[in-house]
Parts: sequence; structure tokens; C-alpha cells
Amino acid sequence: MKIGIIIFFALAVVFFTLQGFITQSTNNVEKYEYQVIKEYSGFEVRKYKSALFSSVDLNGSYEANSGNGFRILAGYIFGGNETGEKIAMTSPVAMQLSDSTQKMSFMVPANYEEADLPKPTNGKIYFERKDSCVMAAIRFGGWANDKKIEDHKAKLEMMLESEGLKHNGSFSYFGYNPPYEVMNRRNEVVVELVNFDNMTNPSTE
Repeated sequence: MKIGIIIFFALAVVFFTLQGFITQSTNNVEKYEYQVIKEYSGFEVRKYKSALFSSVDLNGSYEANSGNGFRILAGYIFGGNETGEKIAMTSPVAMQLSDSTQKMSFMVPANYEEADLPKPTNGKIYFERKDSCVMAAIRFGGWANDKKIEDHKAKLEMMLESEGLKHNGSFSYFGYNPPYEVMNRRNEVVVELVNFDNMTNPSTE
């Protein structure tokens, strides 16, 4: 009995130590840069900087396609390109949500311009720049699945309507953690707002 308890606590120490290293590694990954410009009850509004993304179009739900999309894009940054160049991973992994098609994207590290990037060996991968924009974001923990994403999308949509905030209707899921990271998992559903400054600071003329 005592040996079993000792083994249990030893394994627990190893587990939490490894999770600590994984969390530290996740925190050190370059992230899609933003500034929080307003906090509401249940969500926040952020101003995101312009960024370049590598993307792949997919068909079906998040659960059905996230693994395949990740493998395609990860293959590119891990050397699946014409020069075999390794490109640093960034965060979050973004997945645009729609009823028919979805798009998964990795942010390209800020030190690259599109002209500097090696050509992907997988022809499904393409690059696109997203201009600076204002987005609303709602956050949840644990492992993401279709139901959680849809529930938080509906919740965010309802809160935006309640606050009188207009959006462009194109929601995305942001995932910040590798699948083997157990603690402090971060997931978000985001949507771009339309004329946020005009809605919050109406003209007095």
C-alpha cells in the first residue's frame, strides 16, 4: 500500500513538472498581437495588429477537420517546403467557422514577409495578410469540440446583440495549446466588429 502511494505521488510530481515545462514553452511562443480596448461582462474587445497567415481550406466541422488541417500546415513549417526550411510555430491556431467550409490558419512569424517565405510543397497551402482589425473574443477552457465552440459562438453573438455591437458574421475559433497540454487550456471564439469606434463614440454633431 505504501509503495503504491509513493509511486502515485512520484508520478504526480513528474506529471506536474512536465506540464509546467509545457506551459512555459507555450507561453514563449510568438502570439497574434493585440491590445484589449474594452472589457465587457463575459467578453472583451481587442485591437489586433496586421499579420500574415498560412492557410488551408477544409470541408466539415472543427472536430472532423482540425487534425488534418493542423498536419498540413505543421508539415509546411516543419520543413515541407522547397528549401526544407524550419519556421517557428506561433499561437493561436485559427479556424474560421462556417456551415459549409472552414479555413485553418497559422500566423507567420513577424520577421517574415510573404516574399521571404519558401514555397510550400503542398499546393493546398496559401498565404494571406489580415489587416489590423477590432474583434470581440469570448474565452473558455478545457479541450475544444464542436458543441463547446457552437455554444460559445451563440453566447458571444447574444452578448454582442445585447450591447448593440455589430459584427461581420464571420466567426473563428482560436486554440492556444498543444493537445498534450492538460492544465490552463485556452480557447476562444472571436468575430470582427464593424464600426466599433463609431458605435462606442457616436458623433455629437
